Amino acid sequence: MAKENATGLEISPTRVWTVDILVAEGFVLTEMSAVADTLRIANRVQAQPPFRICIRSAQGGQLSCRAGLLVNTKPYADRPNADFAFVLGNTDPDHPELSLGRVTKSYTNRGARVYLLAEAAARYLKDQGTAGATHWENAALLRERLGLFEASHALASEDGPVITCAGMGATTDIVLALIGRLTSAAAQMSVANIMLHEQVRDYSSLQPFSGAKPTITGDRDLDHAIRLMQANIEEPMPIGKIVADLGISTRSLERKFKTFLATTPNGFYREMRLNKANNLLLNTTMSVREIGLACGFQNGFSTLYKSIFGITPFTLRKRRRLGEDMPTDFLKAGE
Repeated sequence: MAKENATGLEISPTRVWTVDILVAEGFVLTEMSAVADTLRIANRVQAQPPFRICIRSAQGGQLSCRAGLLVNTKPYADRPNADFAFVLGNTDPDHPELSLGRVTKSYTNRGARVYLLAEAAARYLKDQGTAGATHWENAALLRERLGLFEASHALASEDGPVITCAGMGATTDIVLALIGRLTSAAAQMSVANIMLHEQVRDYSSLQPFSGAKPTITGDRDLDHAIRLMQANIEEPMPIGKIVADLGISTRSLERKFKTFLATTPNGFYREMRLNKANNLLLNTTMSVREIGLACGFQNGFSTLYKSIFGITPFTLRKRRRLGEDMPTDFLKAGE
């Protein structure tokens, strides 16, 4: 049964969320990769792939980024049915195709959340005459032009269903935050690990030029616990040993996991190991038995896996390699 998390977003173990990526000529390739590749990896570590993407532009057809690479796009939909839309920047906040007030409303009026990145965010803030977040270079430019223009130095600013963002490398943090909201903290961390993304910064984290010092969760003991878990996948550390290393009580660690990640230490650790197992199932020729051992499951790996995901590891590997469980649009996008 579907449920909602603390942010009001629906969480369902079998739900597939549609994500539209809106681009203009000269879009920023860094932001495209941060959205598309991060969601692809999330699909890879989950037994049931949760995301489908579709790339759109004003007219449809092929568009090129500043690096000269081409991407095939579909035209904007009059009545979009996406759950989320990411509008990429293109290094020019004055570009006419970034004036998307009406397009933004077409999404928000149908219940979608819209993420405006970098120049797209700057253009929205200028057109709407409102405050929010954009890349610090865009903020400085608009401040110089408009005098009293104010933009947040945070990575993102949320105003109802519209989220204005710094874009560029911070796009990865925004997408990871979305993955964490819709799936789980362990899935989010697994994706971050594969991407070699050391910290997952939240919206309120300041852009790097401001001297911010981000952490994984914002809590030093919790960060340390997660690092211990990450370093001990094949031979899991008992929670008692983890709290002994931290010098805190088991009850204290449980409260921290519940407060920051809405889960338990054991639940987080187990899911992190299962996410690694999914990755190994789809990207290696290791046997199911070998994968279970590599992820710290000495016995009963297949039984446990099926009890959680409703499918055996062997069946998952077979289906995913045949492409049966991958959303069609996701397979087509950028590959």
